[in-house]
Amino acid sequence: MSVVLLLNGPNLGVLGRREPEIYGTDTLADIEAAVAEEVGARGWEVRSVQSDCEGELVRAVHHHCDTTVGAIVNPGALMIAGWSLRDALASYTPPWIEVHLSNVWARERFRHESVIAPLAAGVIAGLGSYGYRLAARSLLHLAAREPA
Repeated sequence: MSVVLLLNGPNLGVLGRREPEIYGTDTLADIEAAVAEEVGARGWEVRSVQSDCEGELVRAVHHHCDTTVGAIVNPGALMIAGWSLRDALASYTPPWIEVHLSNVWARERFRHESVIAPLAAGVIAGLGSYGYRLAARSLLHLAAREPA
């Protein structure tokens, strides 16, 4: 069974009630179900990890490096200065997609640069929770291009 790592950083555990005008009303459970629906057609499963602590996210990346076919990563504010998360993702060999619910480039200037984005296979931002579905479809596409 192939597994996709769904990694969500600080403050994403309270989606649905956290600033819904920016982040929408879908909960993290809703997003997990949507990603599972997308990858389930290929027989893949989702392993979801959310933490407000960068070290726990780093540990999850290392733990799942050899057991997953790819990852969807919403680092939250760790995109700005999450250097240890960035270093962990640098050693994560399967493809992964960075996702942001809001369009970070339409927001405050400090959100305009991600320290992890240059390592990602792609970045999706500003499409709300639908961005996670697109990231899942992107991983399916990338996996289909990999030699068997």
